[in-house]
Amino acid sequence: MKVIICDDQAVIRDGLELLLKLEGDMEVVATAVDGAEAFDLVEKHRPDLVLMDLKMPGLNGIEATRRIRARFPKIKVLVLTTYDDDEWVFDAVRAGASGYLLKDTPREEIVRAIRGTAAGKSFVDPGVAGKLLGQVASKQVQPETLLTSRLTEREVDVLRLLARGFSNPDIAAELHLSEGTVRNHVSAILSKLEVSDRTQAAIIAIQHGLGEG
Repeated sequence: MKVIICDDQAVIRDGLELLLKLEGDMEVVATAVDGAEAFDLVEKHRPDLVLMDLKMPGLNGIEATRRIRARFPKIKVLVLTTYDDDEWVFDAVRAGASGYLLKDTPREEIVRAIRGTAAGKSFVDPGVAGKLLGQVASKQVQPETLLTSRLTEREVDVLRLLARGFSNPDIAAELHLSEGTVRNHVSAILSKLEVSDRTQAAIIAIQHGLGEG
């Protein structure tokens, strides 16, 4: 797994690089000091994942995430920052970040999140998850028909469970489907909603009132 680290603090970059070098399945192919350099390095190295700080001189992590995801939609961005302010969290997810961790996250959890994010899962620090859901809940709930007009009835069922945090195997068990069928439904949902990952699809679902139990 190829990883690029973007952080304006050398001690953070060096520490993360050392941490990941200890993992046999990860290679830090480059490090960047700001968002502009991160974008250039992504274009050069085409990593699997970018570990992205947010508040940096020059191009910040949110704008860098937006540019990377627009140009290279298959490359994942995992935010690792000290900032848990509501707007930072929400803007990062809207920009296309697949996960959001705080820098006081234990090292083994950072490694687990990197592997999981690269595999298509979403990781949000428990300390900011409530903020993210609070931001979404504070938005005016949009009529469900705006969403269901794009999706089939079964896709709405899958999306509803996805918004409640169900994994593909959990959705398959709940709806009595095969995991392959669920994967196909999730892929179709992401395409129809024009989003790049499950986190963004879940946000839209909650905005439309589909996140309730």
